[in-house]
Amino acid sequence: MRRLPPLNAIRAFESAGRHLSFTKAAEELNVTPAAISQQVRNLEDILGVPLFRRLTRALLLTEAGQAALPILGEGFDRLVNGIDRINAYEEGGILTVTAAPSFAAKWLVRRLPRFDELYPDIRVRLDPSLHVVDFERENVDIAVRFGDGNYPGFRSDRLMMESISPVCSPSLLNGQIPLHQPRDLGNHTLIHVDWGLGNSTQPDWTMWLLTAGADNVNPARGPVFTTEILALEAVLEGNGVALVNRALVANDVAAGRMVWPFELTLETEYGFFIVCPEHTADLPKNAAFREFLLEEIRSEAND
Repeated sequence: MRRLPPLNAIRAFESAGRHLSFTKAAEELNVTPAAISQQVRNLEDILGVPLFRRLTRALLLTEAGQAALPILGEGFDRLVNGIDRINAYEEGGILTVTAAPSFAAKWLVRRLPRFDELYPDIRVRLDPSLHVVDFERENVDIAVRFGDGNYPGFRSDRLMMESISPVCSPSLLNGQIPLHQPRDLGNHTLIHVDWGLGNSTQPDWTMWLLTAGADNVNPARGPVFTTEILALEAVLEGNGVALVNRALVANDVAAGRMVWPFELTLETEYGFFIVCPEHTADLPKNAAFREFLLEEIRSEAND
């Protein structure tokens, strides 16, 4: 048997060391600061080594504390991961999926009823979010990420690459101000989407107008949105023309809610990828959802 100090004492030290605060550790573990302090004292007594330097207005790790903290933190992450893997080996249960709000709203949501029919024992919990999740700490099973697909340590399956085209409301296309050729965009509001990629190859109006030869149009005019879903809402209201991923608005175009005024499309190096940790990629519920999404794309390509 491995002889270890009490787990609660180790948890108290790991949390306090990570925050360098007994108060913040107490908030995280839902106990009092005094309880955290006492647990750490007990651990130091058991080990016979001081782990913190307690100053008047600061809490600092000793050399022993600094050496142990990252290993213990990794150990707790692995414990959580181990429990999650036990739970995840059930074919059913909850499948937590995170995806960009635009992708979730315009592409994924309307496909979930089909997944539910195929896998009634799996309940999908969808979290629309732009932030890059920590799979272990946030208990996420699968992410649909927008990027270049390079995610070291993760399995990454390409779902769709990005094709960018202008889109607008039919009322705008057929309105009093003509919109028959790219140069006509000079008389309309350009709606911008900041994808936040921090890359000069990010598709934007400057690139599209240059390719279209519409040098009379100022590409900097118009509002900027940080998510496509907001830009598309502005489009539906007839407030301007936006550059968006064609796959995300295909259903709106088919239903007549939006139109593509021009056929010129920019192909980019980015796309949507199905991402999950390599060690959980082949769990039954993860594999089922991944294959479902890929089959949806294959079916669309064959239509």
